Amino acid sequence: MIAFLSKGGVLVIPILLCSVLALAIFAERLIQFTRLRSRGAGLTEKVVALINKGNAQEAYEKAVKSRSPMGQVLAQAMGARHQDREILESVISQATNTEVRKLSSYTQALATIGNIAPLLGLLGTVIGMIKAFMVIQQMGGKVNAAVLAGGIWEAMLTTALGLAVALPTMVAHSYVISRIEKYEAKLQEGSVAFLRAVTNKD
Repeated sequence: MIAFLSKGGVLVIPILLCSVLALAIFAERLIQFTRLRSRGAGLTEKVVALINKGNAQEAYEKAVKSRSPMGQVLAQAMGARHQDREILESVISQATNTEVRKLSSYTQALATIGNIAPLLGLLGTVIGMIKAFMVIQQMGGKVNAAVLAGGIWEAMLTTALGLAVALPTMVAHSYVISRIEKYEAKLQEGSVAFLRAVTNKD
């Protein structure tokens, strides 16, 4: 396999590095999402229940100790619960945006890898084709079909490899984005539940 890939030229190396980096980012995001799901399970309901019972301090401590995006948003909201409704909503919105940005870490890198991998492959193909035609010129045009075909398939190898890296990377990027959107929706739902609890308490 190494001998086969080496025929694609020097640009095979950065394409392979892109694949390793994309896999590492995707795995890291999956692990992070799994941890956050277990940490924040049922947190909003517990915090709201404590608020309704008048245990605001315990609710705050539970939100902080959860170490989850929902917990961070609720903790920020608890700190501003005695402010005007407009200020409270602004605090919640800012906290939600901050947590969404954290969840979005490295997603842009996935998109970048998905975009540049095929371009690297295309560049490798162009370079390979240039070399092939230089050989043809040096041989005075007396090149048989086998020599020409061999040069072409070696040049096309990087394009195939670049596409092979880009396609799953873009799928992974789309999946990560969908998970982030689901988390954002949960954060918004939890914020609404908190606001209702605070309003009813007041």
